[in-house]
Amino acid sequence: MYTGKGGVGKTSIAAATAVRAAELGHRTLVLSTDLAHSLADSLDLPLGPEPTEVAPLLWAQEPDVHHNMQTHWGTIREWLKAALAWRGGVDGLVAEEVSIIPGMEELSNLLCIDDHRASGAYDVLVVDAAPTGETLRLLSLPDALRWWMDQIFPMYRRSMKVARPLMRAVTDAPMPPDGVFASVLDLFHRLDHLHHTLVDPQLTSVRLVLNPQKMVVAEAQRTYTYLSLFGYPTDLVVANRIVPGDVIDPYFAAWKDAQAAQLRKIREGFQPLPVKTVPLFGTEVVGLDALRTMPTIELTSPHSYRLTVPVPFATRGEIRVGHSGDELFVQVGAFRHRQILPRTLAGLNPSSARLDEESRVLTIRFEQAVAAVTSG
Repeated sequence: MYTGKGGVGKTSIAAATAVRAAELGHRTLVLSTDLAHSLADSLDLPLGPEPTEVAPLLWAQEPDVHHNMQTHWGTIREWLKAALAWRGGVDGLVAEEVSIIPGMEELSNLLCIDDHRASGAYDVLVVDAAPTGETLRLLSLPDALRWWMDQIFPMYRRSMKVARPLMRAVTDAPMPPDGVFASVLDLFHRLDHLHHTLVDPQLTSVRLVLNPQKMVVAEAQRTYTYLSLFGYPTDLVVANRIVPGDVIDPYFAAWKDAQAAQLRKIREGFQPLPVKTVPLFGTEVVGLDALRTMPTIELTSPHSYRLTVPVPFATRGEIRVGHSGDELFVQVGAFRHRQILPRTLAGLNPSSARLDEESRVLTIRFEQAVAAVTSG
């Protein structure tokens, strides 16, 4: 799942990743969860609410809320339409429009992802997510719904069982039938299952796309904080539109210096996440052929992260490193320190430990074999 501040180029990065994944032989679907879709523009191909094959092993989709509503919210929507029509004599067409209550767009996009995951029709799903604010709201929905389902839904359902016969005696207002509650419960279970998929670092990764600009970097840092808070595994930062080093025009000199300074801050601030760069192109990157020209890194080798521990005056022979679950043990001589690993590293295994004899810094490398690709 690629996300970032609006305008940083995440759609192009997502599309290029999908193109490369398909070329490597993976059945790949790239889809947009941004309500203002631009995926079709990036691919320069018409797309619809269902997956469209745009190249060998590559499908693309721009989900439509009305289409998804009919698929996922049929029972609930029909009751809402009936209630609106009864309450004010609302025209059927208008009732259909206003029955899309706030939040359903995000839910329908989540359910669309879940459908593709469950179908087994694809090896890789590449999600061109909405700008960061909308994406965070999308990803926080399962937690919010879990509280509502645990605390409010059972009481409301019990009260409706008591109130329904009484209300029918005094009014002909359409009351929510048991089918509505069953639909809500089914939707929640599906979202809860998808949530477990999205927080599983073995299956899912969130990738931050940014430009080396102060405001953009600051927003990406906040997004990383919130993603970590909700437990979504972030495994990559993509710095897009970097002025190439071989550009020597004086007009770009100050720009290159500013970008270099921001890149240093990005690499330092987002450690231990890897940072990949994509150059600024001289022309707009639109269409499959243009997307293929974007530099790519194939993550067929393991993810690699480094954790550094200062051990001044220690010698190589007296250091021992152990690992259990989300705990790392570093022993120097007779003393042993237990350290809780950050979420990014908790699911990985330490593959090597190396002591720098000059700086006396112990570097522990963590790796995980994956079969995925990324632009960068």
